[in-house]
Amino acid sequence: MTMAPFTQLQVFLVVARLRSFSGAARELGVSTAAVSQAVRQLEEQLRVVLLTRTTRSVSLTDTGRRLLEGAGPAVGQTLATLREVAAQPGEAVGRVRLTVLTAAVPYVITPVLPTFRARHPRVEVEVVIEDRLVDIVEEGYDAGIRLSEAIERDMVQARLTDAFRFVVVGSPGYLARHGTPQRPEDLLKHECITFRSQTTGTLYPWELERGRKSWRVPVRGGVVTNDIHLPAALAEADVGLAYAFEPAVEARLRTGKLVRVLEAYAPTVPGFFLYHPSRAQRSGPLRLFVEAARELAVKAV
Repeated sequence: MTMAPFTQLQVFLVVARLRSFSGAARELGVSTAAVSQAVRQLEEQLRVVLLTRTTRSVSLTDTGRRLLEGAGPAVGQTLATLREVAAQPGEAVGRVRLTVLTAAVPYVITPVLPTFRARHPRVEVEVVIEDRLVDIVEEGYDAGIRLSEAIERDMVQARLTDAFRFVVVGSPGYLARHGTPQRPEDLLKHECITFRSQTTGTLYPWELERGRKSWRVPVRGGVVTNDIHLPAALAEADVGLAYAFEPAVEARLRTGKLVRVLEAYAPTVPGFFLYHPSRAQRSGPLRLFVEAARELAVKAV
């Protein structure tokens, strides 16, 4: 059996509710003849009689009543949902789902989201904070925010911040007791607060560089974490040395609670980038979020 056209069903439901073809025509903004024809076509397709018509009244048959009771609420809910999701001229409607590196949150998400939501109140933004490598296509994300080194080459990238450094830091108290490392290999003699990768499960070697030479030092210590904020806090408490995203420890460095060591070996990374598959450019909400992020993200982290 051919499915009843939605428009004809809508017309029938209005006639059934008002018990009037002319009243339905006025509500729908069409002619009475058009209303009558739509109901007749629906009855022909269903091979049933839905309405009993006289010159003075319209009444429902048992079949018509069953259709009204069964389809009426569902059609009403469907129409309400269509009105809810429909965009007005110039209005964006939809969702953007993002996977975001923890360190990027205060520089990209916090400054961008308030303004973006004010501009586009009908775009829902889901932000998942995680420090593992993510296949954004397989896991259903629209875009990600990461360091460039963690982004696949086939992704479209948009720079959001300036470059910044990673630095080795320690407290004045720790350095007074244990000495200050002068070369990357000296770190092997120190208590280092280590970071375990959420992607590989292995301890992250501290990456250092000077000129064209680079080091990956397999540091060790009595504390292992997968949280990027804990090492700096423990370093401040004299527990050991920490490898830190420099903007995140700037306040502690400024007040002297932490001190940079091996600064001449501090590596520079290009910054945070928003990335997405090329086909995702067709998404209006994502395009608008990229524009807002490029405008509002904190550039000099």
